[in-house]
Amino acid sequence: MGRVDMSEVALRRITLKAIGKPALVLRAARHADIPTLLRWDADPTVIASGSDDPDAVTAWGEDNDWAENIDLYERDVWEYWIAEVEGRPIGCMQLCDPHMEPTHYWGDIEPNLRALDIWIGEPDARGRGHGDMMMRLGIAAAFEDPSVTAIIIDPLASNTRAHTFYQRLGFVPVERRIFGEDDTLVHRLTREDWSKVSTRTPETPKS
Repeated sequence: MGRVDMSEVALRRITLKAIGKPALVLRAARHADIPTLLRWDADPTVIASGSDDPDAVTAWGEDNDWAENIDLYERDVWEYWIAEVEGRPIGCMQLCDPHMEPTHYWGDIEPNLRALDIWIGEPDARGRGHGDMMMRLGIAAAFEDPSVTAIIIDPLASNTRAHTFYQRLGFVPVERRIFGEDDTLVHRLTREDWSKVSTRTPETPKS
């Protein structure tokens, strides 16, 4: 597939400002971000969040191609975002339409869903509430389309900290599922459930 001219597509850029916190921005990933993404891929905490393989040396597999991932950008179908705080990249998110996205990772699945993935690459940015803000922005973007009924996410079954994090945002565990060699616990957030929790106070940053 040829390279997308990113200057000709409607790139998403969204900002969340919370009292007492610096603004957090999600913007579309660019080729200039690839060295940072590769560095984060090799971070032990990021690897552990995405794989149960004790011998894994990269989070998303050695065949992962960030240039291709970025070039596949299609709004609401396949998007990678960089999270920035005060202009500094701290993490990454992916939003996709699991029914339409080109890799068919989710297999045969109903339409009108979105899937999210999130990781914070900078160690000193963890535990400060940034993940909560990133998820709130991602959820808002996913539900921007009124036809979307729910969001799904697939943390490792062993990653109980992630389960607690997602469930605090209203996600509900729905099934244990194997993707490749990964044993995951799929969670689902309906639009109705999000409306019940979206006004809760965001996670308090840790000092």
